[in-house]
Amino acid sequence: MTPEKDLVQRPLRVGESVQLTDDKGRHHTIILEAGKRFHTHRGALDHDDLIGAPEGCVVYSDRKVPYLALRPLLMDFVLSMPRGATVIYPKDAAAIIGWADIFPGARVLEAGAGSGAMSCSLLRAIGSQGALYSFERREDFATVAQANVEKFFGAPQSSWHLAVGDLVEELPNSGAAQGVDRAILDMLAPWECIDAVADYLVPGGVLVVYVATTTQLSTLVEALRVHGGFTEPVSSETLVRTWHVEGLAVRPDHRMIGHTGFLVQTRRMAQGVDAPPRRRRPAKG
Repeated sequence: MTPEKDLVQRPLRVGESVQLTDDKGRHHTIILEAGKRFHTHRGALDHDDLIGAPEGCVVYSDRKVPYLALRPLLMDFVLSMPRGATVIYPKDAAAIIGWADIFPGARVLEAGAGSGAMSCSLLRAIGSQGALYSFERREDFATVAQANVEKFFGAPQSSWHLAVGDLVEELPNSGAAQGVDRAILDMLAPWECIDAVADYLVPGGVLVVYVATTTQLSTLVEALRVHGGFTEPVSSETLVRTWHVEGLAVRPDHRMIGHTGFLVQTRRMAQGVDAPPRRRRPAKG
């Protein structure tokens, strides 16, 4: 074993969320409160046993069942968060951050905000020096998104600007009207907003659109080509398959996270410059 090092630790504190995992891999998320007990069908444990303890510790219920205690990751939070609209799943959110090349300090346009899952990922990526301009047409969804973002970060975020209303109507009156580096669209008919986004996305800026169906995918890609102010769209989907590894018994798990949506990525051309026509090899015959 390696010798213990004097590492800087952040002990678990009152008011924090903690994810408890039992010996069967089942997760329970609790918010720590002094003097409170957490009850399961496998016994109860005291919050006081966790408060002040280091992250990654193991506590036992009164029935001697071990629970691993860790702060939940963003993906854990997203999968258990209250929802208005359907959330963008972590595998797609991670792909969007990569495909859009979100960087610290970036100015990002997002529509719609949905339940705030993608907003959390974007806010983490841009940092305190960036700016996220989110637009959501439905006020009830926007309320859920705001509550989820504030719950995850523990406070309102000064870099986040949430507007309720139609993107095309609200965009000219928002801070995003000064120009954005990246644009992320997750809506039913994103092709209706291409002209508006193009007006405020800087040359070289990246547009990533999330759509659920092949019909939406086809309509969107053709609309981007007709617009002419974007590079040739690249379409993809992300599939995640976990593996069972037990000694020499190594095989893919029987279940996998399959299709959830398509991603379309493209970049803004310079003002007044049309994308060069794409040369396609003619079909045989």
